[in-house]
Amino acid sequence: MNKIELTTLIKAPIEICFDLSRSIDLHKISVQHTKEEAVGGITSGLIGPNQKVLWQATHLGIRQTLETKISKYTRPFFFTDEMVSGFFKNMIHDHFFYAMGEDTVMVDHFYYESPLGILGDAADVLFLKGYLTRLLEQRNETLRHYAESDKWMEILPHRLNEPSIVC
Repeated sequence: MNKIELTTLIKAPIEICFDLSRSIDLHKISVQHTKEEAVGGITSGLIGPNQKVLWQATHLGIRQTLETKISKYTRPFFFTDEMVSGFFKNMIHDHFFYAMGEDTVMVDHFYYESPLGILGDAADVLFLKGYLTRLLEQRNETLRHYAESDKWMEILPHRLNEPSIVC
C-alpha cells in the first residue's frame, strides 16, 4: 500500500483544528475545483464516529463516487476515515493532532492501494501519488487558513460559546 505523510503546523487550538478537519463544509471548500459534493450520509456539518459520507467529485477528468466512514475516533487527538466503496482497492486516512502550547501540529497518514494491478502501480509512480499529495496539501492549507483567522467561525459557529481549551 502507498503512503503519503504530511505535517502541518497550525497556529490555533487543537479543538478547532480537529473540528475543522472533520467538517464536511470545509472539505468541500478546500477541493471546490473538483466539484466535490457530499451526496449521501452526513452531507454538512461535522462527521463523527461510525458516520458515513458519500462523495462525488471529478478527479483527473473522471467523475467518481467515494464512500468513507469514520472508523476510529478519539477527540481531539485522532480519527480515521476509511473507504467503504470507491475507486481505490483500499484507502485509509489517519488524522493525528498534537497540541504544542497554543499551536497544533496536524499529521496526516494517507494510505491507498490503486486498482488495475500493474497499470495502477504505474499510474501511482507517474502521476497519482503527486496528484493526491497536492490535493491533501491544498486541503491542509485551507484548514490552516481558516483555523488561523476568524474564518473558522463561519464553519464552526457552535464553538463561539465554548471556552478555549489548550492541552
